[in-house]
Amino acid sequence: MDSDSSLTERVRTAHGDAWQAEGRLREPYGGGAAELPGVRLMASGIPHPQWNNGDVTDPALVDLAAVSGWYAERGMPWGVRVPAGTAWPHGRLLFRKRCMGLRAADYRGVPPPVGVRLVAAGPDDLATYAATDAGAFGDPVELTTRWVAPHLAGAEGFVAAIAYLGDEPVGVATAVRTSSTGAGDCVGVFGVGVLEHARRRGLGAALTSYVVSWGIESGADLAWLNPDTDDAARIYARMGFVETDGFDIYVDVAASATNR
Repeated sequence: MDSDSSLTERVRTAHGDAWQAEGRLREPYGGGAAELPGVRLMASGIPHPQWNNGDVTDPALVDLAAVSGWYAERGMPWGVRVPAGTAWPHGRLLFRKRCMGLRAADYRGVPPPVGVRLVAAGPDDLATYAATDAGAFGDPVELTTRWVAPHLAGAEGFVAAIAYLGDEPVGVATAVRTSSTGAGDCVGVFGVGVLEHARRRGLGAALTSYVVSWGIESGADLAWLNPDTDDAARIYARMGFVETDGFDIYVDVAASATNR
């Protein structure tokens, strides 16, 4: 069984695997992925910093000018994730991203509430998915549509789910299945969101369970996600997730590269 430290390392590595999978998925739209000394990069092709970022693996090796140049070629704003508590003198610390991991043997699935059905979304569901996602997170629907469209286009290794309360779409979730030497077979859970009027009914847990089950059934022995609140973390803990060390998120790093 993984120790706490090895679970943290697996989650962190799988996190980088998933974001690079997102970058490769978006190569036709100006995205991409790359490995530079000390950092793993991805770009989405969408000029929004939260969707263009690098995972720092060794701060001492990172060449900020090279990283900045890679993103400049794509015209993308960018930031980095650094293992929480690691000294990183570049840019501005925005927040700390929490992480949780789940060993498949510890998984406790959650059924959907009565009256709720969960379905896998496809290309014909793009408008519904994007509107629900944007409504849950308060983002512009046009921007959300650009982000979610590749997930729903039959991309291998991705699944997107919609929760319906009766005939009304009220929640969404996405997952990505990855496999690498460093992390093994994993499923990462993203974008679990429920419209405000449908919250506190167990939909978020049911959506998470739906995509985690999909990942485990396809061979993943580790699931991971990023809880936004203590309440969310408690819900995930009941499913078997445990807190691991997370990341410090830095932005405005390009300015540091320019001013060195």
